[in-house]
Amino acid sequence: MTALWRSLLSASLDSNSHLKHASYFQLATVKPDGRPANRTVVFRGFVEGTDKLQVTTDSRTHKIEEISHCPYGEICWYFTGSWEQFRIQGKLDIIGEKDMDPVSCLLREKVWFASSLRSRLQYLGPHPHIALSNTEDVKNSLDPCTGPVGTFCLLTLDPDQVDYLNLKSNQRIVFKRLGGDVDGNCQWMQQEVNP
Repeated sequence: MTALWRSLLSASLDSNSHLKHASYFQLATVKPDGRPANRTVVFRGFVEGTDKLQVTTDSRTHKIEEISHCPYGEICWYFTGSWEQFRIQGKLDIIGEKDMDPVSCLLREKVWFASSLRSRLQYLGPHPHIALSNTEDVKNSLDPCTGPVGTFCLLTLDPDQVDYLNLKSNQRIVFKRLGGDVDGNCQWMQQEVNP
């Protein structure tokens, strides 16, 4: 059975699908020095059969260091067309080239091939965050049949709390994961709260 927050999110995605920016959200992590870090990322769908959200990133970005230090993060997703906000907290997992789990490797490969060729080419570029004068040559060709390059990482966020706010109806619902059953189905508690 699909959790109500997933149904609300699906409806928001559908009703805002005409807006290109509806597939972008902010992902906040914690730096090793304890300061917050926030950036805009692209939603790459859910891991099939789960509530886990998918995002892709370059293994050389600060996100990887931050998530390795503290694996918890929060998404803030605002839909301008329907005036809805989702704040989704959970544990982040990194699936990179050194991941040996066969299921994770297949998932990473599936997301790689679902990405556009233009998106894939970004992972061949110079190291992020270095001065432009120090950039190395960019390899700008890629065989579209080749699997993920080493710098390509898949991030999954496994939600444990969702805060839903609808500014049109002045409704706010907080969802908390209580756990799951033997089949991996999550049980959620929900409570309406003051906006």
